[in-house]
Amino acid sequence: MREIPGRRRRFLSQRGDGRSESVDAALTFAAQWQWPVLPGVAPDPRRPGRCGCPDPDCTVPGAHPFDPGLLAATTDARMVRWWWTNRPTAPIILATGGKAPCAVSLPALPAARALAAFDRVGIRLGPVVASSTRWAILVRPYSMEQLGELLYAKDFVPGSLRFHGEGGYLALPPSETGAGPVRWERAPLPGSASPWVPDVEAVVDIVVDTLTRTGVSAPEL
Repeated sequence: MREIPGRRRRFLSQRGDGRSESVDAALTFAAQWQWPVLPGVAPDPRRPGRCGCPDPDCTVPGAHPFDPGLLAATTDARMVRWWWTNRPTAPIILATGGKAPCAVSLPALPAARALAAFDRVGIRLGPVVASSTRWAILVRPYSMEQLGELLYAKDFVPGSLRFHGEGGYLALPPSETGAGPVRWERAPLPGSASPWVPDVEAVVDIVVDTLTRTGVSAPEL
């Protein structure tokens, strides 16, 4: 079953048997959808908004790999179950690229405007991941050459636009990060196979145009 546009209710809920919601979510991503995931470093419980990693100036607190590193990302259900059984509050980190989706992310306010623009012109989107500060539109895997040619054709590419491609990562719902909870702004259909996502070419024009119009061009944390 393919992804259907529009907002969807959360498809991963707290189980009555007490098992962590993150275990079920991580198993769905890895075992069902074949998206490689790994546990991220958790936010520092003693310092709100700060990361549990050794870097005091971490720019993505609680939303990145640390131990294990990104190369440990896997679709193996046994490993995923073991990780989140032992670390039930760990953020779920997607290793983007390869056979997994990539993503295009931008600050939250212009992202909401961009989604409205996609709807107005009838461009279909797949899942959209949201935090309090940034939203990420999932797209099909792309090569650096493909991305480079696409951006070279633009007169201007805002610095607040980020691309999560091969060798990159993204926190997935229902992770809790230093910036707060990660949720689906547009969720996959409950019970679906690996969700449909658009090509990166389909989203870049509107995203760049929205950021340029709103003046959000400088890099943001």
